[in-house]
Amino acid sequence: MPRVPPTPRIVARRRRIAARIRAARIQARLTQERLALDVGMDRSGYQRIEHGTNSPQLDTLLAIADALNIPLAELVRDDEGPGPGP
Repeated sequence: MPRVPPTPRIVARRRRIAARIRAARIQARLTQERLALDVGMDRSGYQRIEHGTNSPQLDTLLAIADALNIPLAELVRDDEGPGPGP
């Protein structure tokens, strides 16, 4: 089945999640390299998640939350609303 490109709303939400992941990593005083190793992925793959250009699988998000010792819900909350329309 062909992949449907994400709507602007999805892209905006993905970027907010990416920003939360980056902020939590910095708060934890971890480098991208260290967190990527802790999660079991390479730095470039992790970097794409943090920049919001890659949509991580649920298992990867869970591993990131565990490595940062924070609840997954804190990373993916949507307290800024759904973003711009399609």
